[in-house]
Amino acid sequence: MNKIKVVQIGTGKMSVYTMRYVYEKNAEIIGAFDINPKVIGKDIGEIANISMKKIYVEDIHNLEKRLLELKPDIAIITTMSLLNDVYDTLLTCAKCGVNAITTCEEAFDSYNSNPVKTKELDEIAKRNNCTITGSGYQDIYWGNLISSIAGSTHQITKIKGSSSYNVEDYGIALAKAHGAGLTMEEFDKEVASVDKISDEERLELIENGNYLPSYMWNVNGWLCKKLNLHVKRQSQVTIPTTNHDDIYSSTLDMNIKKGMATGMSAIVTTETMEGIIIESECIGKVYGKDDYDKNEGTIYGEPDTTITVAKPNTVMLTCATIVNRLPDVINAKPGFLLTCEMDELKYRSQGLETYLK
Repeated sequence: MNKIKVVQIGTGKMSVYTMRYVYEKNAEIIGAFDINPKVIGKDIGEIANISMKKIYVEDIHNLEKRLLELKPDIAIITTMSLLNDVYDTLLTCAKCGVNAITTCEEAFDSYNSNPVKTKELDEIAKRNNCTITGSGYQDIYWGNLISSIAGSTHQITKIKGSSSYNVEDYGIALAKAHGAGLTMEEFDKEVASVDKISDEERLELIENGNYLPSYMWNVNGWLCKKLNLHVKRQSQVTIPTTNHDDIYSSTLDMNIKKGMATGMSAIVTTETMEGIIIESECIGKVYGKDDYDKNEGTIYGEPDTTITVAKPNTVMLTCATIVNRLPDVINAKPGFLLTCEMDELKYRSQGLETYLK
């Protein structure tokens, strides 16, 4: 059976792992693309700290032409966090009939935050017989792990979860999206003000594709679909995080002064028709020396159950999830699908090609 052929779109911090993992699972990178002139022309082996592959990063403006020439089985997209920011890239993949999986957090369930563009991608992907999806750390730790615990619970009244991560690990786009480096006034104007609106105003923004969801907004939507719950109301608040001393951000290349935002906490509350409340919080900030990643979820009901994952390597787990999902995406029906509509995520002990149907 032939190896799975992959194109890597975005050759920043995440691609260091996704590309190495692709090779170590017996697949191969046949093309790589980026917008950054500093990496265009580099061998991907240099970027991923592996042997030279004679595959050189190309300008993303040539993506459509090259996808049609290369005919990859799937594209891995590790660039931005919002659907509007990755839309053109996903659209190009869909038009070319190329399956795509992205770490874009909104794409985990963008049907509940940017439905018009999601449905457009869905229609084009169906027309060209390919599958588009979003995945990553949340696929397991905010999604399937919680739904599995729910499966062992008799009655549920509330699901509450929180997850923290260092924005330094994911690149400048994510750090800026979390308000890192902003003054309190700037944070309130550029980040928090998005949610100081009525439900009607939020719905209008969502329908127009102008809403700015936190990661948990889309996670809550995914969980509701997975658990067959029906959303009655969903709201979000964002709160800046600060540090008691000045702290340097290598990603932003700036010294964040005491009292400035190091990132944010976003809390999303979902009320369902079934009476179950889902309250989830993500804390993304520039870490101080005593901070570390942590993931915690509690299901309240009969019985109460709490699970804590201390110090997970969120970046590696994200990238391994993406690569382990490759066969699922290729095997899936066409369209913009959520991973809750695919097979359960599994460890791949053999070459990825052996899992293709």
